[in-house]
Amino acid sequence: MGKASRRQRGSDTGTRRSRPGPVPFVRRPFEGLVGETDWVALREILPAATAVVTVRPEHVPDGAPGTVTVATVLPMAWPGLHRSDGTVLIGTQSGNSSGDASRDLAAQLLAALAAEPGSPVVTTEQVTADSPRLQDVLAADSTFDVTVHEGFDFWVEGQELEGDAAASLERANETVVPTTAMTALPSAYWVRIGERAHIRLVLPDDEDAATDALSRLHAAGDDGLGGDSRLLGAFRACGLLVPVWDLDPGLEPGDHEDELAAWGERYAAALASDAPLGADERRARAGLLSRQVTLR
Repeated sequence: MGKASRRQRGSDTGTRRSRPGPVPFVRRPFEGLVGETDWVALREILPAATAVVTVRPEHVPDGAPGTVTVATVLPMAWPGLHRSDGTVLIGTQSGNSSGDASRDLAAQLLAALAAEPGSPVVTTEQVTADSPRLQDVLAADSTFDVTVHEGFDFWVEGQELEGDAAASLERANETVVPTTAMTALPSAYWVRIGERAHIRLVLPDDEDAATDALSRLHAAGDDGLGGDSRLLGAFRACGLLVPVWDLDPGLEPGDHEDELAAWGERYAAALASDAPLGADERRARAGLLSRQVTLR
């Protein structure tokens, strides 16, 4: 092989080595953000909801707003939208998945800020290990207060949609299930699906510790929310555990607040226990794990 070929091969190798690596998988992508549990809820379990975040000034292009509305879904499942009135929205359930939801959403946010007013973000650049995360992009004092909506009319807020976008709004509104934010515990949401009613609660704790605590409560018969309620199980989402209860469909969300608060106290006590799991508790844990599924 000639010197020129060797130099070319060395140059190609150097180029390959300088390219950013693949995105590392992050089990808890929203860890460290204010409202981690509600980030998970917005991405995984809420049908129509929004929250407003503040962006670090160095990531805001000239003429763009310093705040962004984080939504569950946008028209046509767009990753982002820079509306003609200047407001910017991103959709957490747009389907992008690199292994780190924080990097995916940061890419959507930055693309939406950079888009021309009146333009949707249809696609975003592929994220890499060097792409910023939400933890890098959002201001340290950014809040994350979720508003649950009855439908997706927040897409327009007085503006008119036409064609496919208008049809998408109509279809989306037809699919929304009634959802209410509970007040007794953070990130707890009552939902009615058909003739059944449930509460889903995103727990903020390490999923192994949370599973142990749920196992202790189940073995003691203390995992329900009173009356005919029962714990159906729990699923994992973005590294956190989400228990789900089946409820009396004749009751309203407010009828469960006191029981949910009492459950929170029992859960906190079980979480604080450092005693080894007993035989019944180990069986309860095995049962919980056998029914557990992972979302993303």
